[in-house]
Amino acid sequence: MVELARGSGWRLGRRRIKAKRLRIIERCKAEGMSNREIARCLGVTENAIRKLVGPEDPPIQEVIPLTLSAAPSPEEEKEPPPMQTEPAAQKMASHEEPTLMSLDVDPLDRSFDRLLACFGLIDDAVPLFADSADVPCAGVLLAVPLLVHSGIFGLARKLYGSIGPAFYGLRTTLLVLMLMALLRVKRPEWLKKREPESMGRLLGLDRVPEMKTLRRKLARLAACHRAEQLGAELARRRVEQRGQTMGFLYVDGHVRVYHGKRSLPKAHVARMRLSLPATTDYWINDQAGDPLFVITAKANAGLVKMLPRVTREIRDLVGDRRVTMVFDRGGWSPKLFKKLIEDGFDVLTYRKGKCRRVSEQRFVKRRARLDGRWVSYQLHDQPVRFLKGTLRLRQVTRLSDDGHQTQVVTSRWDLRDIEVAYRMFERWRQENFFKYMREEYLLDALIDYQVEPDDPTRTVPNPERKELDKQIRMARTDVTKLEQAYGAAAHDNPEEQRPTMRGFKIAHGKIGKQLRVARERLADLVAKRRSLSVRVQIRDVSEDAVIKLATERKHLSDILKMVAYQAESDLLSLLHPHYARANEEGRTLLHEIFASQGGLEVVGDELRVTLSPLSSPHRTLAANALCEHLNQTQTTFPGTSLWLHFVVQPPRVRGMAFPGPRPLPPSDRTD
Repeated sequence: MVELARGSGWRLGRRRIKAKRLRIIERCKAEGMSNREIARCLGVTENAIRKLVGPEDPPIQEVIPLTLSAAPSPEEEKEPPPMQTEPAAQKMASHEEPTLMSLDVDPLDRSFDRLLACFGLIDDAVPLFADSADVPCAGVLLAVPLLVHSGIFGLARKLYGSIGPAFYGLRTTLLVLMLMALLRVKRPEWLKKREPESMGRLLGLDRVPEMKTLRRKLARLAACHRAEQLGAELARRRVEQRGQTMGFLYVDGHVRVYHGKRSLPKAHVARMRLSLPATTDYWINDQAGDPLFVITAKANAGLVKMLPRVTREIRDLVGDRRVTMVFDRGGWSPKLFKKLIEDGFDVLTYRKGKCRRVSEQRFVKRRARLDGRWVSYQLHDQPVRFLKGTLRLRQVTRLSDDGHQTQVVTSRWDLRDIEVAYRMFERWRQENFFKYMREEYLLDALIDYQVEPDDPTRTVPNPERKELDKQIRMARTDVTKLEQAYGAAAHDNPEEQRPTMRGFKIAHGKIGKQLRVARERLADLVAKRRSLSVRVQIRDVSEDAVIKLATERKHLSDILKMVAYQAESDLLSLLHPHYARANEEGRTLLHEIFASQGGLEVVGDELRVTLSPLSSPHRTLAANALCEHLNQTQTTFPGTSLWLHFVVQPPRVRGMAFPGPRPLPPSDRTD
C-alpha cells in the first residue's frame, strides 16, 4: 500500500493557474488558438497549458474499468434471483441511497478506500461498521431514521449530484453536520475536542473528518448556490408530510448581530434594545412551532416589505389552500392586510397604535381546551374598520390581571374569540424557538468571513439630510431661546420710560439682532435640506457599503440545523405518550439519550445499536418505547443496506423487574 501511494510534492493534476486565467484559456481554445500561442499570451510555458487542456490530438486509449464485485459463476447465472419478501421489498423501496461497494475488509482501517478516493475513483466512502462496545454518543443514531425520513439525502443528491472524488462525500458531509448539531458540537472547530476514531464509528468510518475538511466541503457546496432551492424542496416535502399543521403559519424576523469590521446596515435588536450592524433572517414556523423555511432579507428589510415575498413562497408550497399568517406589530399595515386578503390569505396580528379602551364591564371570561390544555381569558369581541371604512376586520381584546388591554386584529370571523386569542399568543413559541436555537444550535454563529457584492443601486437615507436635520434642530433651539428672552424683556418693559415699540427695540437691539440672524440661519438650513433628495444610491455614499456578508454557506448551515431540529421535535412527539413530563423535560431527555454510550453490532443485514441504561428507570423505559417506535420504521442506514435496530439495556435495580426489548415479529425478519 505504501508503494501504491503518491509521493510528496505538488499533486498531479492540481491546477497552478488561477480561475480567471482558466476562463481565458477556455475562450482562446474555443477560438482555435494553439497551446503555444496561448502560453505566449499568458506568459507561461506550453507544458502548463498542455497539462490543463491536454494534447491537441489526444490518442485513443482503452479504458479498463475497475471491477468492485466478483463475477458470478455459470451456475449462479442460470439460477433466477430469489423472490423478495414483502417487508424486504418495502425496505428497498424506501431506501433512497444507492448501495456501493468497498474494497476494505477491516472497518477500522480504510486505507484502500482512501487511496481510491485519492486517485479519484470513488465519490463517497461506504459505511462499514465494526462490532464495538461502549461507543460514546451512540444514542444520536436514534435521529438517523428521522433524518432519512426528511428526504434531505435524496434531495441533496438530486440538486448537488456529487462534490467531486472524495472519501468524505456529499452524504457523509451532510450526516456529519446534522449529527454535530444534535450532539451540540456547535462549530467545526469543536471537533478538536472529540475523539475522531470513536465518532467515526457512528458513521461507519475509521475517523470523522477534521475541521478544515468540513469547511472545505461547505465551501464547495456553497459554490453551487443551491441552498435556497434545497430549502424550498425540503419545505415542500414537509408540507406533504404534515399538512394538518399548516393552517396557521408564524412569521418573524431574527436579527443576527455582526461584530466584525465590515460596514453593514443596522437593525434594531429587540432583546438588546439597540440598533447594531446585523443581518435579518425571516423564519416561517408551522402551527406546532417547528421551522418550515427561512429567508434572508436584503439590507434588513422590514416585515411589511418581506411579507409579500413570504406569501409567494407559501403559495408555491401549499397551493390554493387558505392559510392564516400570524405575525407581530412589525407587519402592521392595513393596505398590506387588504392585499393579503385579496390573495387568499388571512391575517392575525396585534393592533399597533393608540385605540379606545374597552370598559372592563364588557369583558367576558372564556375557557376552553385547545391543543390538549385548558386556557382561559377575559375577552371582548367587536368589529373594526380601516382605510376609511373599506377594510372591515375583527378585533378581540384581552384584559390582563393588571388591567392591561391587548388588542388582536384578524380577518377570521369563523373562529371563536378564545381561539383567536390563543393562536395569537402562541406566537411566543417562535420566540422560544429562536432562544433555543441560539443557545443549543448556535444559530447566530458566523460561518465564514467572505463577502459578496451588494446591489449598488440600493437606496438608503441621504446622510447629508441627516446631518442637516441635526443642525436644524440646534438652530430651532437657539431661535426658541432668543424668542423666550425677547418675550421676557417685553413683559418686564417699563412703559413709563419706553411707552413705544420703537423705544423697546432700540433698548433691546442686541437681542433683536441675534434673533434675526438665528431665524435667517434656520431658513437657509431648511431651504438647503429641501433641495436634497430624501434617499440616495448606496454607491454614492460609500464604496465599503457596496458589499455584504456571503449568505450561501450560512443559509446551507441553517437548513441543516433546521432539519436536525425537526428530527428532534419528531422524536419528542414520539416520546410524549411514554413520558409524563415530556413538555417540561422531553428535550432534556433526548439530550441524555443522544449523549449515552452504546454498542454497535452487525448481525446479518441489521445494524443493532444497544444503548446503556439512562439515569433513572422511568427514563430508560421511555427510551426503550422510543426505540420500538423507530424499529417499526424499518430504516436503512444511509449508504448501506443495513436496517437500524435499537434496543436499550434494562436497568439493573435489585428487587425490581423491568421489561427488556421486545423481539421483532417473525414477519419482520429475513434470513
